[in-house]
Amino acid sequence: MVNAINKKHLNVLAKSKNFEFNKVTARSNFTINLIFVLICILFLAPLILVVMVSFSSKESLDTYGYQFWPAAFDLKAYQYIFKYSYDLIHSYWNSIIVTSIGSITATSIIALYAYPLSRSNFQHRNGFAFFAFFTTIFGGGLVPWVFVYAQLLKINNSLLILIIPYLVNAWWIIIMRTFMKQSVPEDLVEAARIDGAGEFRIFFSVALPLCKAGLATIFLFCLVKFWNDYYLSLIFINDHHLYTIQYYLYSMLDNINYVLTSPNVPAEARRNLPSEGARMALAVIAVGPVVFSYPFFRKFFVKGIIVGAVKG
Repeated sequence: MVNAINKKHLNVLAKSKNFEFNKVTARSNFTINLIFVLICILFLAPLILVVMVSFSSKESLDTYGYQFWPAAFDLKAYQYIFKYSYDLIHSYWNSIIVTSIGSITATSIIALYAYPLSRSNFQHRNGFAFFAFFTTIFGGGLVPWVFVYAQLLKINNSLLILIIPYLVNAWWIIIMRTFMKQSVPEDLVEAARIDGAGEFRIFFSVALPLCKAGLATIFLFCLVKFWNDYYLSLIFINDHHLYTIQYYLYSMLDNINYVLTSPNVPAEARRNLPSEGARMALAVIAVGPVVFSYPFFRKFFVKGIIVGAVKG
């Protein structure tokens, strides 16, 4: 009986104009897939070019320029970079520590700040939202900012200075607040409160499981921010043992530019320096962890798109 009713509804749906309008034909499906494949190629082409140039010999680059398939493969660029492998590995380790601790801590703080702002029964949510948003418009400037961390807190020349300034971001708080407001229904929170759950129990047991896609997005933002940062090291770090990978690569680029432009460097040293290949090799080394981390977050992005589509 139930199957007969379902078939009847499907037949009515198939005959409706809305169903015919929303139906995707095989030709349309092929066209859409082809467009997305072309878009993926356009995004991947620069990355592939960077990798290939990093493996190209200096002579082939001088003769033929950048090519997707090098005329002559060479590892001199990577040999030049890994000449000081201890410093490179140590910088990588510093970046891993800073990025791991910073991303987890920043995501936790942002979630804790955004959750009360998403609840309509929190009386002071407008004041706290204004307090966060105000910082995106007005700032104290570079000198007071450096004075607070270097003179007041005295955490310069430490790994803490590479973490603390980026723990809170107002725009990410607003994004997380909006996601929590859409993903955590007020009725569900009220039901948990009636059952005797406290605010922390509701936050950890109800809100966070429903916001995995939003948390993964914010975590990826934080990961990219901490990993790609070299500015804090440039301002606050003097000890080369505390260099992050980005600042170490930044200093290597400075060394390459010095060799190419300084009149004190012998001409033979400039001719043997794989400058272009070294620049591209530095880019490959810097971008690698971020690229490989994306597949772990892909399922959360897809889930977030599906949730948004259903709510829309």
